[in-house]
Amino acid sequence: MKAARVTINDVARVAGVSKGLVSLALNDRRGVASETRDRILSAAQDLGWNPNPGARGLSTRRAYALGLILRRDPTTIEVDPFFPAFIAGVETVLSERGQVLVLSLARDHRSEARAYERLAADGRVDGFLITDLLADDARIGLIESLGLRAVSLGAPATESPFPAVTRDHDPGIDALLDHLVSLGHREIAHVAGDERMLHGRRRRERYEHAMLRAGLVPHVVPSDFSPEEGAEATKRLLDGEQPPTAIVYGNDPMAVAGMGVAHERGLVLPRDLSVTGLDGSQIGTYVYPALTTLDNDPTGWGIAAASALLRLVEEGESDDVALPPARLVVRTSTAPPNQQQH
Repeated sequence: MKAARVTINDVARVAGVSKGLVSLALNDRRGVASETRDRILSAAQDLGWNPNPGARGLSTRRAYALGLILRRDPTTIEVDPFFPAFIAGVETVLSERGQVLVLSLARDHRSEARAYERLAADGRVDGFLITDLLADDARIGLIESLGLRAVSLGAPATESPFPAVTRDHDPGIDALLDHLVSLGHREIAHVAGDERMLHGRRRRERYEHAMLRAGLVPHVVPSDFSPEEGAEATKRLLDGEQPPTAIVYGNDPMAVAGMGVAHERGLVLPRDLSVTGLDGSQIGTYVYPALTTLDNDPTGWGIAAASALLRLVEEGESDDVALPPARLVVRTSTAPPNQQQH
């Protein structure tokens, strides 16, 4: 026989207060004395009370859910360790609050817009987490027109009414190029990510800035952040008239794919080729040699973004959040260039 669900009436009875006070305390609203709130929360915990999102939504017009719509090929998401870690961070925050994440995948801009409109019309989410910002991102205006709130990962290139969670990658990229130059590298190529995405463009621009500052000539090969494109870009670089002695990849999955190409061709890493990533995923610690990269902490991104969006939804305002700058993580995939080969 299924046990009866614990209700706020049960909590009120045990705590010796009214149902209204219980509702205020459990929804973290004002108007409840500190001692009373503690007594209510203690009673709820002892009874094993869990929130009923449907009932709360009816009474407060809240969905108690956040939305994340990813416009990426599912196979790209499958091999990119950023998103599982980011989602884990989001869920860490939501699970503590009895709320949920609504995840949707879209293959193009049209289906993406429809997904936002559908979730808003159905009242299924209270706000959205915006990832993979574009130079002229229509999602910001769309979400605003739908009357919902959002938090973006990264600062938009245009005006936005929503807070942003940011991390400055420039110091880390500068330190990475300084590291390679100090090892003796002069032919340092960059396999760039999708230029339509702001973070792909910004990483490429900072690489170029650091190269020019060091008196070196930038060499950029475009790609789309996928391992397949990373592998193809590596082949083109290694087949060139003057192959690089070091390659800086726009993300870690491309770097791992590039390492596979180098191994297949019989190169000894890092003696014959130094390889780096830029976004600090855990996958880089399990390859050989271990990948030099930047510390990016995808889980921390998720925690910060979800917390900021919940503040915006519940309090009507939330400040931008600046995460610690990305820092260089030197592992074993970088070393001085092989002078005999180059």
